[in-house]
Amino acid sequence: MLGDLISEEQGQVTVQRILRGENGLPPAMESSFQATGHLLDVTINDTGTYTGRLRADGTLYGEGQGVIMSPTGAHASWQGSGVGTLSENGSVSWRGSVVYETDSPEFASLRGTAGVFEFETDPSGKAIGKQWAWK
Repeated sequence: MLGDLISEEQGQVTVQRILRGENGLPPAMESSFQATGHLLDVTINDTGTYTGRLRADGTLYGEGQGVIMSPTGAHASWQGSGVGTLSENGSVSWRGSVVYETDSPEFASLRGTAGVFEFETDPSGKAIGKQWAWK
């Protein structure tokens, strides 16, 4: 069951590159981003990298990882995966799940919790996202 909204952020893709396809898979697009927002009512900076690979059905499969920092030094790392859909104008809509690792008291309730997210990236690389606790 989906729980409470735990995160909202806005950001920008900062770097993109193409990764060689391997083992019969097509090339992947690697994107790095920086975002700001709130996680559990704590102001955060989120820096991450993810890859998206086009699948035969026209959707994307993506995996990523990143680091979250607060202005007071609270921190967490995350890993996630999801499915993306491309629109005709070049935007991408992602849906997936993320798990965290942290020893910061501000983010203690993330331990043992999976988050489910929706992220939208427009053709210019601007991104907005929301995440809910999956209980």
